[in-house]
Amino acid sequence: MARHCPECGFVNAEGANYCSKCGAYMGSEELPKDSTTATYRVGETGELIPVELDEVVASEGAALVIRSGGGRVGESFPLAGERLTIGRRPDSDVFLDDVTVSRDHALLVARQDAYFLDDLGSLNGTYVNRHRIESHRLEDGDELQVGKYKLTFLQR
Repeated sequence: MARHCPECGFVNAEGANYCSKCGAYMGSEELPKDSTTATYRVGETGELIPVELDEVVASEGAALVIRSGGGRVGESFPLAGERLTIGRRPDSDVFLDDVTVSRDHALLVARQDAYFLDDLGSLNGTYVNRHRIESHRLEDGDELQVGKYKLTFLQR
């Protein structure tokens, strides 16, 4: 049975460990049902600091977690303010260093007691639950795609 690459979607031969198009590691076909993703944040000096995602979401109200792309699976970003910038610009709140991401790709904004994701005219677009968006009200569990990165929006 053919396997789709989690990074680029290319169809690869059965048993392939790496994508023949983009070279991404394809890992095992299925995660065990009881598997979880460890979450962390990056400290000021670049060290990885493990965090309990439930505590981050409970204390801040919402968070973004990288689910695939760029070898950063599990990195979390609490939504502490009213605005969160997403892009390839190094001073972005969510810095995604890949050419598939625009410098100023998207903006997450708190409006009317909800969070909205706004595309900032990015070349490759911003997607929520596999639909390209201009602006979208986020719900708990929504999957965001920014370039090759897939993130999950969590809110309590």
